[in-house]
Amino acid sequence: MSHHLPDTKIPAPCIINTGIIVNKLDMRRLLEDLGRVHYIHTQKGKVVSEGQGDVMEVFANPQRSTLVANQALYLNVCSFDCLELKQSEEKQTYLDLVQEGFCLRLIPLSTPQQERRERSINVTAIEAMMEQVLSARWDAELDDDCSDTF
Repeated sequence: MSHHLPDTKIPAPCIINTGIIVNKLDMRRLLEDLGRVHYIHTQKGKVVSEGQGDVMEVFANPQRSTLVANQALYLNVCSFDCLELKQSEEKQTYLDLVQEGFCLRLIPLSTPQQERRERSINVTAIEAMMEQVLSARWDAELDDDCSDTF
């Protein structure tokens, strides 16, 4: 004889500005929007180091490390048990990446919208530069073709 639980649907969590996130995909989504951050590394409540840097990559791989060096952060969500969303007294949201007495606090220095705008500007600039390079190359090839005919 088998027993079945009634078909109940539990809604997905809704976290607004504060809360604890344990789902690695949700952690990754929040971290990927970060650009420039102020970070504070603490162990057992004592500040070990702090500085500023850019979030370069966010990934989930149990074989790779989280790295913070040269003002660059490579964040592996598998390095942490959870992400705690908190707010300062000034209502600024910050993120604590927590792992057994170890905490990497990330305080955003830009908004996701500013980061997207900056990435868009960078992509546009690269596209314009590539267009100029290709155009110059075609001009040089045309010049070579024209000089061969005379």
